[in-house]
Amino acid sequence: MARGETVIPEADRLLDFAHPRETFSFVGHADAEAAVLDAWNSGKMHHAWLITGPQGVGKATLAYRMARFLMANPVQELGAKDTLHVAPDHPAAKFVTALSHPDLFVLRRPYDEKTKKLKTGIPVAEVRKVAGFFSTHASHGGWRIVIVDAADDMDNSAANALLKVLEEPPKQTILILVSHSPGRLLPTIRSRCRKLALNALSTDEIAEVLSANGHALKSQDAAAVAALADGSAGEALALAAGGGLDLYKQVEGVLGALPSPDIKALYKLADAVAKRGADDMWRAGQDMMIRWTGRVARTIALGEPGPDIIVGEGSRMLRIAEGTSPAAWADAWNQLAQDFARGEGLNMDRKQVFLNAVFTLQGIARDKAA
Repeated sequence: MARGETVIPEADRLLDFAHPRETFSFVGHADAEAAVLDAWNSGKMHHAWLITGPQGVGKATLAYRMARFLMANPVQELGAKDTLHVAPDHPAAKFVTALSHPDLFVLRRPYDEKTKKLKTGIPVAEVRKVAGFFSTHASHGGWRIVIVDAADDMDNSAANALLKVLEEPPKQTILILVSHSPGRLLPTIRSRCRKLALNALSTDEIAEVLSANGHALKSQDAAAVAALADGSAGEALALAAGGGLDLYKQVEGVLGALPSPDIKALYKLADAVAKRGADDMWRAGQDMMIRWTGRVARTIALGEPGPDIIVGEGSRMLRIAEGTSPAAWADAWNQLAQDFARGEGLNMDRKQVFLNAVFTLQGIARDKAA
């Protein structure tokens, strides 16, 4: 990058980790890859694919893996392929990695030069470019491919514009939609796509992803990060890179003692997360408190705790939840994010906002049902 050159952020890149288009390993989801290969080998490659699943499990990685495969194989050959992998030094792979392949169009939240920020959604004007892209001939005589990441970012106008393309797709074109919440998409979009559902990754698979990205952890810590991330590789990477597990231990140390937390530990934690200029720590502190509250609500709903992230955490959650209102914990889990956002919007003292959240949870823990 030239000196003084502005780095334009990418809506679909996680921190400083490799972008999905730069990722050639693919952990888990063998069934999804097999489904694509079966369609290819049988000569029945669908024109639209909807890849769904929790955020961070590898949906975009699979989308770019499919795109590389199709670019590297312009002619469909029956029963000829047993993997979607394309070597990084293949010309098609290099083009895709550089995002310079003339037959690949990526539809995502664009960068606004005026505000110097990413737009909050995918505008209809961006979606309309897809029709123009599909109206041209493939430069390399093969497939023309559009990746939409994420389809959830489209409003109704943008979704309807994409639907028009789905209704009359040109030959030798593929649309790959990535969606974290497919229920939010238009039913008519979902019905025109072949679905690939990706599930949460196992602890071993999370450990493999962490190790491949320079975060090899002890088995116990890897299992804890996997549980905290709910099987999301992207979330696990963010937690490992940002010290999220250590912060969760501190949060659980305070909240796990409810309704009588160690006041000294509580104020020390509040000082740390609300420290001036430590915006990342502030967001992480909120996130960890919300996660903990959600785990308590889930414990009540299921009647048993999930796997311990911290040794003894489940038994502490059962003790805290016993005799309390299940609805109160569920409401608190939903309300915490709104309270934190309101505090930020009103420029309230962060330490007090954090303490108030703890005191709210303390009140629920104290309010034993008759």
